[in-house]
Amino acid sequence: MRAYVYVLGTVTKTRHLTYVGWTHDVTRRLAEHNAGIGARTTRGRIWVLLHSEHCKSKRAAMSREWHLKRDRKFRKKLAQSLRTESAR
Repeated sequence: MRAYVYVLGTVTKTRHLTYVGWTHDVTRRLAEHNAGIGARTTRGRIWVLLHSEHCKSKRAAMSREWHLKRDRKFRKKLAQSLRTESAR
């Protein structure tokens, strides 16, 4: 079964936020987050997909998720690109 790791982003008035997760269906999962039935920390915001990667297994996706959650530099770079796009 396919597995993906993804990074979501949103912009508030004072900062940019990112969320990292894994799923079997990125489109469905993004819709769940935006509908308020995703993770508790994502509720009440509109999220956009910043990055996704296909992984060979659920285990590989979960491992990659763990690494991306700790890679603040990468997530900050993604979030800054979001802020640039929203300023247009």
